[in-house]
Amino acid sequence: MDIWELVEKIISGCKVTSPRQRLSCSSSAPTEHVPGEGGWPFPDINLIVKAGIDGESIGNCPFSQRLFMILWLKGVIFNVTTVDLKRKPADLQNLAPGTNPPFMTFDGEVKTDVNKIEEFLEEKLAPPRYPKLATKHPESNSAGNDVFAKFSAYIKNTRKDVNDNLEKALLKTLKKLDNYLNTPLPDEIDAYSTEDITSSSRKFLDGNELTLADCNLLPKLHIIKVVAKKYRNFQIPPDLTGVWRYLSSAYVRDEFVNTCPAEREIECAYLDVAKRMK
Repeated sequence: MDIWELVEKIISGCKVTSPRQRLSCSSSAPTEHVPGEGGWPFPDINLIVKAGIDGESIGNCPFSQRLFMILWLKGVIFNVTTVDLKRKPADLQNLAPGTNPPFMTFDGEVKTDVNKIEEFLEEKLAPPRYPKLATKHPESNSAGNDVFAKFSAYIKNTRKDVNDNLEKALLKTLKKLDNYLNTPLPDEIDAYSTEDITSSSRKFLDGNELTLADCNLLPKLHIIKVVAKKYRNFQIPPDLTGVWRYLSSAYVRDEFVNTCPAEREIECAYLDVAKRMK
């Protein structure tokens, strides 16, 4: 059985394409690419992600959403297939042995490492046909990189006596992120202006457009907001204006909203993780 037959056997769930394309429900894997604008062939891309509790919808997985967002932002035609891990098809192991979603096939080649997939897509889907998504400012790549680790320690904790310290540690990292989002980037400051800009009004980490850094951080930050409120009654403080501006900016973008699992999926995923404190 060749790679296309394996992909086609697995792809029987939900298929979604980028916003400018139609819903894809083809019954057979393509054997050749149709030329796109400028005569370039479209690559054949299949993103395989974890299914939700109903076995079909998009499940909770920030890594899946990260890749989903990247492909959407690139504007390329692609299929997204949800796989129910409780009834994982045997062919899935033949396609990517020992690997759980997310992973991707690109022109029949299997890609399984999320970080390497991101690098590959940025290199392969490059200008002038596809937008560059890398950040201009290196600091944007590391902003908020410790928030999810602090959240994980906080939400998994079962001891009341250490809860306050873990919550303070989470809050500290959120404040650090907030400070970065509210600090003007170099290109926001006009050297010839007499006005002293002390606070940033940008929408995202690296400016007013989504970048690879946002594809990594936003899915995690949304999970933190949903899960901490549900299971610890913790809300991101309203005075963290940069963080809230950041989230609000994401919530009106199709690239985020249409790749995000439902809140009930996120809550369900943490049902056994966020245990009661003793």
